[in-house]
Amino acid sequence: MTHAHDHGAAGHSHDHGAGGAHVHAGTDKKRVLLAACLTGGFMVAEAVGGWLTGSLALLADAGHMLTDSVALALAWYAFHLGDKPATGRHTYGFSRVKTLVAYTNGLAIFVVALWICYEAWQRFEAPAPVLGGPMLVVAGLGLLVNVVGFLILHGGDRENLNMRGALLHVLGDLLGSVAAIAAAIVIIYTGWTPIDPILSVLVAVLILTSAWRLMREAAHVLLEGVPPSIDRDSVAADLVRNVPGLREVHHMHVWSLDGSSTMATLHACLAEGTDPYDAVLAVKQRLTAEHGIDHATVEPEFGRCADGHSDHDLHHGNGHGHGHDHGHEHGHEKGGQPSRHYH
Repeated sequence: MTHAHDHGAAGHSHDHGAGGAHVHAGTDKKRVLLAACLTGGFMVAEAVGGWLTGSLALLADAGHMLTDSVALALAWYAFHLGDKPATGRHTYGFSRVKTLVAYTNGLAIFVVALWICYEAWQRFEAPAPVLGGPMLVVAGLGLLVNVVGFLILHGGDRENLNMRGALLHVLGDLLGSVAAIAAAIVIIYTGWTPIDPILSVLVAVLILTSAWRLMREAAHVLLEGVPPSIDRDSVAADLVRNVPGLREVHHMHVWSLDGSSTMATLHACLAEGTDPYDAVLAVKQRLTAEHGIDHATVEPEFGRCADGHSDHDLHHGNGHGHGHDHGHEHGHEKGGQPSRHYH
């Protein structure tokens, strides 16, 4: 069993596109921290204002801001962990924590939205007096703070799920402030207090749809699904067409580490006489240049598959129980010729 470690032009890229990505991560981290401080600071003022004026819209927005300040703090911590290097126990590092936090943030938004709907129903059952003037002042200040927070986060990397989760929280706050202002104006001029819970529910429904989308995308990453921009079978066919000596690709897995960095493992069945190093190099270069796959582990094979399974499993979902096949470094020599592995 020979292990050849290729760190050349094949684009193994352990830094997963370091350069600009690391710069983006650093500024995103600062943006999230600043937004967390702004949100947390004004949340107290809005909660007091909602309690004094009797406005559910203000209390709902303060509830948003409470969960959002916690969520933004978690997002900052996720960026902080993502900067840590990989360890012997966490060989991929900690960048996936950002995706886990994004999923958690989506769940938190669901809980807050359901609480707002419950409170709104209670208000319909037993209407409470609302002080429109003070409510308008507090809601206006809240809108100003939320606009500033939104602009700070909007300049960050919107491809990053963690950043999108943070942005979604602040957007929910911004909509909550707009709803509170509209409710206050209606109450001042007409005295019709049911507008307060009605607009609160409207905001809750709006952010629920965005929360669901965020949770679905984060769950797809956590379940190591193929990124939406990639068709695994088309990538395999493209490799066979363009890499000299490559007869077939099987046991292929493609997944994203954190929603932005894409990885793959595959078995490359080579024609007799093909140089395995050159073939693996060409596969890695093709994956990086044409398909945006930053990190690939390729197992070259001659004759039978070293795992002892059919060479045609690519079209059967790779369902052979080896996950991402990360056991390749131990050497599968239980059937056919031993393979050499190039990482």
